[in-house]
Amino acid sequence: MSESLWIRLSQMGDAGALMEIDSLTWDEHSTPAERLVWSSREQYLQKCPPGSQLVAGIGEEVCGYLGFDHPTPLESNRHVYELNIAIHPAYQRLGVGRKLMEAVKQLAAERGVRKLSLRVLASNPGAVSFYRSCGFEEQGRLVEEFYLGGLYVDDILMWCPVEHS
Repeated sequence: MSESLWIRLSQMGDAGALMEIDSLTWDEHSTPAERLVWSSREQYLQKCPPGSQLVAGIGEEVCGYLGFDHPTPLESNRHVYELNIAIHPAYQRLGVGRKLMEAVKQLAAERGVRKLSLRVLASNPGAVSFYRSCGFEEQGRLVEEFYLGGLYVDDILMWCPVEHS
């Protein structure tokens, strides 16, 4: 990576690149949903409006994102962000995901969020290991929650506290 990595909140113009990352990243090993293909840019922007993701890039290239949102509309749940992350295959294992995790922790602290949570399939041990290395711990497990590729797969619930200065 000769050029430096940048991270910012998502913008309207990022939709195409982020939709492409989704189509390249999500498959039966990383999500229980059918392969993620958005039907339109409008559908994508409805589900992922500008400002709801941190976008990482190098030079002019968008290379990954980390989405965050409150898991429910309840006021009593506003201290939690639920996360999802995807890195373009060409930029995986270069530290992009770790930088996005650091950035979301800082953003969450600035916004008064106390807890980050996410879900990961037990059939994706690389992702589980990555999340552990970023400070996440298992907080629960939905045993045999999904039937994927002829196997029953656990859904692991993970969390990380947000440190406030």
